[in-house]
Amino acid sequence: MEGSGDVARGFPTADVELTQILVVSDIERSRDWYVNVLGAELYREYGGTSVVLRFQGAWLLLVTGGGPTEDKPDITFVAPTDPTTVSHAITLRVPDCRAAYEVLRGRGAEFLTPPVARSWEVRCFFRDPDGHLFEISEAR
Repeated sequence: MEGSGDVARGFPTADVELTQILVVSDIERSRDWYVNVLGAELYREYGGTSVVLRFQGAWLLLVTGGGPTEDKPDITFVAPTDPTTVSHAITLRVPDCRAAYEVLRGRGAEFLTPPVARSWEVRCFFRDPDGHLFEISEAR
């Protein structure tokens, strides 16, 4: 399938890209965390309400909360309210979980536990400033 963007050829086409939207309570704090701790590249900022980042070939869009709009008439965006209840997480597959843990911890990431080894993987979890959950995982 060619990446011409021709909808008649099917979906998805080669030119479709995925963006993760994360609702945050403090856009500047989150921007700084994603750039300085996670290592994302700042791509663009919009009026103090959204930040576009590039991370490992994926797009991250950080937005402040907001109520319904004409294209999402019954949806309200809110930052996580309870970090112990999760409906979404981002997993980063890494070649060496322990090494990634040390680098991220050195940059200020706060982990739930040190890496835990299982027969099929080594993994650990950390959160962004609003409680969005991240996992670093090394397949064995």
